[in-house]
Amino acid sequence: MDIIQTLSDELGIRRGQADAAVKLIDEGNTIPFIARYRKEATGALSDEVLRNLDERLRYLRNLEERKSQVLASIEEQGALTKELEEQIRAASALVEVEDLYRPYRPKRRTRATAAREKGLEPLADLLMLQSTRHPALVEAEAYVSAEKGVETAEEALAGAGDILAERISDEAAYRSRIRELTFRKGLLASQAKDPEEKSVYEMYYGYEEPVKKAAGHRILALNRGEKEKLLTVRVEAPEEEILRYLEKRVLVREDPNTSPFLREVVRDSYERLIEPSIEREVRAGLTETAEEGAIQVFGENLKQLLMQPPIAGQVVLGWDPAFRTGCKLAVVDATGKVLDTTVIYPTAPQNKVTEAKAVLKKLIRRYGITLIAVGNGTASRESERIIVEFLKEIPEKVQYVIVNEAGASVYSASKAGTEEFPDFDVAQRSAVSIARRLQDPLAELVKIEPRSIGVGQYQHDMNQKRLDETLKGVVEDCVNRVGVDLNTASASLLGYVSGITKTTAKNIVAYREEHGAFEDRRQLLKVKGLGPKAFLQCAGFLRISGGSEPLDGTGVHPESYPAVDKLLGRLGFQKEQLAGGGLSGISRRVADLPETARELGIGEITLRDILTELEKPARDPRDEMPKPILRTDVLELADLKPGMVLKGTVRNVIDFGAFVDIGVHQDGLVHISQMSDKFIRHPLEAVHVGDIVDVQVMSVDLSRKRIQLTMKLGKKEEDHGKR
Repeated sequence: MDIIQTLSDELGIRRGQADAAVKLIDEGNTIPFIARYRKEATGALSDEVLRNLDERLRYLRNLEERKSQVLASIEEQGALTKELEEQIRAASALVEVEDLYRPYRPKRRTRATAAREKGLEPLADLLMLQSTRHPALVEAEAYVSAEKGVETAEEALAGAGDILAERISDEAAYRSRIRELTFRKGLLASQAKDPEEKSVYEMYYGYEEPVKKAAGHRILALNRGEKEKLLTVRVEAPEEEILRYLEKRVLVREDPNTSPFLREVVRDSYERLIEPSIEREVRAGLTETAEEGAIQVFGENLKQLLMQPPIAGQVVLGWDPAFRTGCKLAVVDATGKVLDTTVIYPTAPQNKVTEAKAVLKKLIRRYGITLIAVGNGTASRESERIIVEFLKEIPEKVQYVIVNEAGASVYSASKAGTEEFPDFDVAQRSAVSIARRLQDPLAELVKIEPRSIGVGQYQHDMNQKRLDETLKGVVEDCVNRVGVDLNTASASLLGYVSGITKTTAKNIVAYREEHGAFEDRRQLLKVKGLGPKAFLQCAGFLRISGGSEPLDGTGVHPESYPAVDKLLGRLGFQKEQLAGGGLSGISRRVADLPETARELGIGEITLRDILTELEKPARDPRDEMPKPILRTDVLELADLKPGMVLKGTVRNVIDFGAFVDIGVHQDGLVHISQMSDKFIRHPLEAVHVGDIVDVQVMSVDLSRKRIQLTMKLGKKEEDHGKR
């Protein structure tokens, strides 16, 4: 297989791009580094395309390795033919290779194995040759042998049938066709083990739909229901069509004189050997596809969450709500430094509202708090009511935001949380995390295991290794796209920078604590474990503000500094001017980009990136994302009426819709059918996590706390009811 050409065809890129990307990956370069600083080589392939290429490259190389193993095994058995070798080498998927290898793969003991040991294989061959005759017991009599354990002619025929059934089952072409028929015409069905039992799976108690149309979220729901022993799930294949196909292939032609014995062998082969195996394969294939889709949605949601804009320049009060143990508060200054922590008890059973308000007034006046970040967990609703009431009583202008606290408790009890705040208890750390994830979502959320952040569906039911790999890649891409302040970043954040391991990240922090702030990027080479190769990968993504080298505060890579010096000298600029907000208009001063790039000894794409950086040094791509909705009032669920139009924040996107926070503590669902007047295949075509959207209330179920929303707003409705 020509792997490079395969990658080129699958990804829709030029062969040269695929070849260059593979070479760079093989040299040990990271995906963020290749995407950002090797654009000339790859033709500016994005990090998303490069990650897909890297994944497919590993699959295809594993495929080639498996082919070599299979070929060696078959050759060792003396069974490798030129035709079989060509079929194996031409296979484009692992399942094809395994189908071809099946007849030669070492098997556990089967009925056919026992029959062969009894010397019945010649009888099986004879029966196939005489397929238009009824099997003669007199011919089978010749294979009766008490010594071999064949007591009667009937036993001999049964043994020969077992051999033939296994041969049919092992035929790669048959399995491929049956798998295709099962997927194309089969039904995925489920039944309740106990129809009287109430559960969240009631819609699947009598469920049935074509296999090829089964949506990923339904497949994962069925799998979970089956795992919890509430459902029985099966694939109903088009059995009669499959049997007709097998008879036609095995018995050569439709013939009324064809042995009923052989017809029964075909049925036995399918029902006993092929059907269960194919059903497992189809279910596994459906699950793999569903998991892959869910992982991609989780990854996209996570990216949007991480790329939410930071709220800069505000002192934030983090509020971790609770009942019995009280609400934990943490005051965090504009740089993320913890100024104060305390506990108040405004919720049941203590209900010390007056005392709590007194504490809040003191904190707000002492520290100049302008924003309250309230976690959305237990007692959040009750805390929100108290906050709204309190804000009406004070002269200071303070707003609040409901923050998704998913994963905050994980961080609080983690080793990283303990190391960062050894003197705080778990609840205090949680309050700090809630405040900081509003100030800078990316810097705070990287401290939490990505799968614990809670912006996916069925994440605990899928391949955890694959999920972790994908989410780690998403975090890595986000961190490197934004860039990291070398002198303030935590070890958790530094650990996601291109080329930096977790150990090296801790060494950077340790070096910083011992020697003070980094003055320039080259100083990184003094950090234990960070050599020239790692420096090449990480340097461009690390920023130093106010250091000895002005370019260190930009995304320009140190390898391009000589070219930048030459460019600035030619255009009459000084590097020191970068501190004033950038070199405005420098791009217009470069009349001929290709010629200038050639003279500077760099690529044209690199020159464009450099000019962009010089005009807007360390530009934060998150600034382009929608800002969170800051609130001073609250709606009750009972206040919602059909027809009301509200602004909301998309909290989670799943296969069948999106959950939107409209300020009533209970997120509402916008079904995919209510997202757009145009047909969309997936909600991600219409919305992303963090988007601010206008929605209209369709219905409210107070008893079940369910809100149905629509994004299909009429012009008249848009003009009123917004808040």
